Amino acid sequence: MRKSLLTLGLLAATSAPVIAADYTDGDIHKNDYKWMQFNLMGAFDEKPGNSSHDYLEMEFGGRSGIFDLYGYIDVFNLLSNPSSDKADASSKIFMKFAPRMSLDALTKKDLSFGPVQELYIASEITWDGATQKVDAFAVNQQKIGLGSDVMVPWLGKIGLNLYGTYDSNKKDWNGYQVSTNWFKPFYFFENGSFVSYQGYIDYQFGMKEEYSSASNGGAMFNGIYWHSDRYAVGYGLKLYKDVYGIKDTNDFESSGVSHYVAVTYKF
Repeated sequence: MRKSLLTLGLLAATSAPVIAADYTDGDIHKNDYKWMQFNLMGAFDEKPGNSSHDYLEMEFGGRSGIFDLYGYIDVFNLLSNPSSDKADASSKIFMKFAPRMSLDALTKKDLSFGPVQELYIASEITWDGATQKVDAFAVNQQKIGLGSDVMVPWLGKIGLNLYGTYDSNKKDWNGYQVSTNWFKPFYFFENGSFVSYQGYIDYQFGMKEEYSSASNGGAMFNGIYWHSDRYAVGYGLKLYKDVYGIKDTNDFESSGVSHYVAVTYKF
C-alpha cells in the first residue's frame, strides 16, 4: 500500500493540542521520537493492472533534530504462491524513504504562519529494484521540494509537500507531485484503543509526453483502522485516476477502485 501516514499520527490520540514547532531556544532534539511496525497486507484489484496479492510491510518513522523521516519496505508474495499476481513480477520489493529537513530547526527560528506549523526541505525516494530492460514500469525516482505541516479543520495536523520529480531510469526531470497525508482518531474506547481515519493523496502533474501516456494522475487512500498500543486492524479504499501517468485503457486499467486489509504489530 503506497501510503504516507502522518508520522505523528500514532501519538495523536493522547497528545495535547498541536502548536507550532518552536526551536528558538536552540533545543532541536526536544521533539525527538521514533516508531516502527509490521503490517501484513492484502491488496485487491490494485492499480495499475488490477493485481491482487499479499505482502509484508515494515513501516517506520520518527524525528531526530532537524530530520523528520517516514519510510517503508514492502515484500510481495510471502509464501511464493505460484498463482499470486506477483509470482512472475520482475521485482518482489518496493521501498519508499521520505526524509524531510526542518527549516525551523535548522535556522532555530519560528517560521510558522497562519495554519502552517513548520516548514521543511522535503524529499522522497522510491525504488523497486527492477530495471526497464525487464520491466517497462520499473520505479527509480527521486523527488525534492518544499514541505510543511499544516493545521486544517477536523483532521488536525496534516503533512503537505510539493516536489519536482527526477526519474533515474530516464535520466531526466518529469513533472511534479503534490502529496498530503493525515491521521485522525475520531472514536475512543474506554480501554484506550481508538478508531482512526487515515490516508493520503499523491497527485502527479506536468509529466512529459515522451515519458507518460497521461500528463497527470494520482491516487487517494482512505483507511478506517482500529488501534491499540500494540496492534491495529484496518480496511482501506483507494481511488485511482491515471496513476503514475499511465492512461487508463480497457487492456490495462490505471483508474478505478482497489481495496486493502491490514493487520499490524507495533514495536
